[in-house]
Amino acid sequence: MADINQPELVFAPLGGVGEIGMNLALYGYGPAEAREWVMVDCGVTFAGPDLPGVDLVLPDIRFVEENLGSLKGIVITHAHEDHYGALLDLWPRLRVQCWMTPFTAGLLQAKRESEPGAPEIPVTVYRAGEKFTVGPFSIEAVPVAHSIPEPMSLAITCPAGTVIHTGDWKIDPDPELGPVIDEPRFRALGDAGVLALVCDSTNALREGESPSEQAVGQGIRKVIEEAKGRVAVTSFSSNVARIRLVAEAARDAGREVLVLGRSMKRVIDVASELGYMENLPPFRHEEEYQLIPREKLVVICTGSQGEPRAALAKLARNEMKTLALSPGDAVIFSSRTIPGNEKAILEIKNLLIDQGVKIVEDSDALVHVSGHPRRSELRKMYEWTRPKIGVPVHGEAAHLVAHGSLMATSGIGHVAQVRNGDVLRLWPGDPEIIDRLPFGRIFKDGYLIGDDQAMGIRDRRKLSYVGHVAVNVVLDQKYEIAGDPDLVAIGVPEADASGEKLEELMLDAAVGAIESIPRPRRRDLDLLSEAVRRAVRGAANEAWGKKPIVTVFVTR
Repeated sequence: MADINQPELVFAPLGGVGEIGMNLALYGYGPAEAREWVMVDCGVTFAGPDLPGVDLVLPDIRFVEENLGSLKGIVITHAHEDHYGALLDLWPRLRVQCWMTPFTAGLLQAKRESEPGAPEIPVTVYRAGEKFTVGPFSIEAVPVAHSIPEPMSLAITCPAGTVIHTGDWKIDPDPELGPVIDEPRFRALGDAGVLALVCDSTNALREGESPSEQAVGQGIRKVIEEAKGRVAVTSFSSNVARIRLVAEAARDAGREVLVLGRSMKRVIDVASELGYMENLPPFRHEEEYQLIPREKLVVICTGSQGEPRAALAKLARNEMKTLALSPGDAVIFSSRTIPGNEKAILEIKNLLIDQGVKIVEDSDALVHVSGHPRRSELRKMYEWTRPKIGVPVHGEAAHLVAHGSLMATSGIGHVAQVRNGDVLRLWPGDPEIIDRLPFGRIFKDGYLIGDDQAMGIRDRRKLSYVGHVAVNVVLDQKYEIAGDPDLVAIGVPEADASGEKLEELMLDAAVGAIESIPRPRRRDLDLLSEAVRRAVRGAANEAWGKKPIVTVFVTR
């Protein structure tokens, strides 16, 4: 029988394992009834068309809320939204100290200032190579390469041993923004002994190594140099290295650079304060657009994922007051397509093509590269760190299983397949899933946060498919109908196949339902209301083949 006082080291993901995005991991140390926890990352994912009106999708942290006294802090590995984007919304429920790099802290502060009522979060800044303590854990920040400034892996050490939580990373021997991945430190950690490697799986299905960011710079430079008209480049706003590469290529081609999009401007402001934008000409303002000759302009803009309110979408719809693209201009998509965004991106591309704009994407030239490791890079990480246990994270099932297989064939003795909600014991003994935690998704909808039922999202989804009908019935003192009921239909067809108006058919059904009920029984207003509701839905279904949501008001 297990000793309940035996300390254990456990790993428990609440997001990002079995899905892309919304990364949130917990590490716990201590006896089962008295574990102390550290949270690594607190990210979001974005709502698709199945979540109408939802602004952000956040991880369900009810387990952490129920064990607040045991949460010793939150450590953020880098400032991508899927790793830190839920912090402003969820921190008020947690109220613990947070650790992050200068760039992440700067972006968080800029974001807070742009959101009225956002909390002021207590932040301790850490830098590459530094060590700090969170509860029972000593944590060391090991620099890696990724598509954002200051990405870090974390070496998390406690009496059970050292776990390397890679975060998002790749091997880039020549990054635009240094430093290079700290191979000597990973090797030193491997020499000292690594209990577990909790590792990024995003590109585990792709052989080889990711191209360098500098190679992407050469590809973008060639497109800009050969372009006859304006060039617009859309990328993730947080990719400061890509913004620098575009700005350098524009400068060397004798072009001015104009930036569109609030989030991109915010990132550039923070990056400039930290010295990442030095030795570049100043960016031009939107008001100066008309003053710059077409062949002398490069526009860097948001909207690479087809976001309808982003700058690129507005350009594609020709909705900007002072800016427009012309036939012969080019748009470079310097980004990957996040699964689920394909249709929105294709719509924008088609709108641009209709304007005579040339589209350049990574199938045409090397204008984008992933910030995640391919299989050869993963093998190098195993070789450097030599972990006893491999844990694939950051990916959907296909990525996790492929990564687990690669770990096993590369000589890692124990490979643990986990999914959101699993509690994986890393020590003592062999790795084993010993428990399940509640997990899931909650939603930010306007100013409010809650599950799909609390936010009304289930009904909203139904409304988007079948519409709504409101019926108001007034009865007199004798329980007779006092005039025709009022009926308002929204999102319902006007007429059936033979031309009969649907509202009239539903109104007749409502009156018929009331008249079919003997007057003494009409005193039961709930019964009468339900009879009208059913009759209206039935009439709609007979004429249309669908049953709208029906709300009935009965007054006397």
